Amino acid sequence: MSKRYRFTIVLVTIVICFIFLLPTLRWYFIVPPQDKVFALQSREQIREYTSQKAEVDMQRLIDSARLGEAVPSDLSFIIKDAKKINKDIKAPKPAQWDAKAVLSVFVSRNEAQSILETYYRERIFDLKTLQKNAVQLGLDLSGGLSIVLQADMDALKERLGHEVNDDDREDAVNRALEVLNSRIDRFGLTEPVIRRQGTDQIYVEIPGTADPERINDIIMGKGSLAFHMVDQDASEAFESYRQSHPLISFDTNGDLIDENKRPVDLTDVIPSDTVVRGVYVKDQYGLDQFSTYTVLRKEVGLDGNHIQSAIVERSNLDGKPEVTFILDSEGGELFYKLTSANLGKPLAIVLDNRVKSQATIQGAIREQVRLTGFGAEEAENIALTLRTAALPVELEVITQQSIGAAVGEDAIRQGLYALLGGLGVVLLFMVCFYKISGINAVIAQILNIYIMFSVLSAFNFTLTLPSIAGFILTIGMAVDANVIIFERIKEELFLGKSRKAVIEAGFSKAFWAIMDSNITTFIAALFLSQLGSGPIQGFAVSLAIGVFSSVFTALFVSRLIFDFGTDVLRSKKISVSWRIS
Repeated sequence: MSKRYRFTIVLVTIVICFIFLLPTLRWYFIVPPQDKVFALQSREQIREYTSQKAEVDMQRLIDSARLGEAVPSDLSFIIKDAKKINKDIKAPKPAQWDAKAVLSVFVSRNEAQSILETYYRERIFDLKTLQKNAVQLGLDLSGGLSIVLQADMDALKERLGHEVNDDDREDAVNRALEVLNSRIDRFGLTEPVIRRQGTDQIYVEIPGTADPERINDIIMGKGSLAFHMVDQDASEAFESYRQSHPLISFDTNGDLIDENKRPVDLTDVIPSDTVVRGVYVKDQYGLDQFSTYTVLRKEVGLDGNHIQSAIVERSNLDGKPEVTFILDSEGGELFYKLTSANLGKPLAIVLDNRVKSQATIQGAIREQVRLTGFGAEEAENIALTLRTAALPVELEVITQQSIGAAVGEDAIRQGLYALLGGLGVVLLFMVCFYKISGINAVIAQILNIYIMFSVLSAFNFTLTLPSIAGFILTIGMAVDANVIIFERIKEELFLGKSRKAVIEAGFSKAFWAIMDSNITTFIAALFLSQLGSGPIQGFAVSLAIGVFSSVFTALFVSRLIFDFGTDVLRSKKISVSWRIS
């Protein structure tokens, strides 16, 4: 491989790693603390904040227009929208874009206020995306959320059809633990704490600043997906009833109540084997927004427990996300009979008692099913829930609170100083002992750390104390690789060979010694990552990442630096030992 080609590979690697690391750098070092607070709020809180702020700023804009003043500096972004609208309607361009000129472009106050709200909403959602793409800190470094979940034994009793005994309770809670583990612990460095508490409670700790909606979808959500046939005649009858009773609505349990919060009796309106459910669509904030009512058959056409696998794909027609899942043999037969017997009739997809989508059955479907009508994030959450199966028992949130870091800020700071101090002493030793060649090792180690943290950021892993320990270990291994190479080079120098010859022989003879040690380490890390969990798995994954980056920097980058000195700087000698001149 030519040196120019190797240099290009190193340069491209540095650029790609910087792109991966950029969200982390921006989130921790550029985004102001007050903006981070907004990004960590729930979507309901964001909606409330943006609507209130847009209303307040709209009044400021009106006051400025009334006084003949310019647009407030922090609202100058609205001038761009005003210019665009003015151009679209082909109106005369004002002499200056002051507050009065800007407001005159908009048809109504609501239009201008909507633009302000959209700006704030998109800005906060961009920060949310940035936070998700940055390296997260584990419970031991930054704390997180502590949640206690209660198993709903009444719902389990209704589902089983008999009184819940100790064996039923034990089996349901244990299976719920398995499902939660598979849902949350998707990556090696996430390291959640999930354990049983008492006979029917589950304790969960999630590291970092977790998104409340994400928690609701993955942990607190029942994940109960089912297909129900829509009763069109009953839906029309209920719609007529609703016209004369406009104040009815759903309570938190999904039951209909009147304006006095009393249960609604529908025995004379719809058949006893049907139930009213709400149809929900996503608003601009990604929150479920009630749209209308529909009446479903109580009988479940297909239960979500028959789903074997689920993935998110993009539609070939409009590019929107679709959830595609495969049914087991029993589910395939059930769904085939359901769709065959109801051709041309509407079928509702119900997730946690909310109708997410409705479609007319065009043909018989046996195994592969596609769900549409979801946003990208919701589609990912639904696919994750379906892949890990529905919870065997419904869970209710008893408590939810923030918890502090297990390691205080002072301890973290001391650990950081110890890490940097130890690394500095090691690199100083390399420079002092191996002279100019030691600088080569320093550059390789800096690049090694850079690549490791870039990979951490690229895969949104969570940084914990065990993962830091794995990285420190690989730094020592990488230095060891440089030591092997330098000692081989010294042996060749004692034979009186030229600079180019000793570099070639040194790297060639050190190659398999370095590869053998790193391959065995990687095998150990592989077994630890597969058989271990929590902190052990975090340590193993970080160690595996470090193995790849240390081999790359020791054998590829270090060699390129030596060749640069030989071919570009025209060096004839190599400075690698005090005993060799």
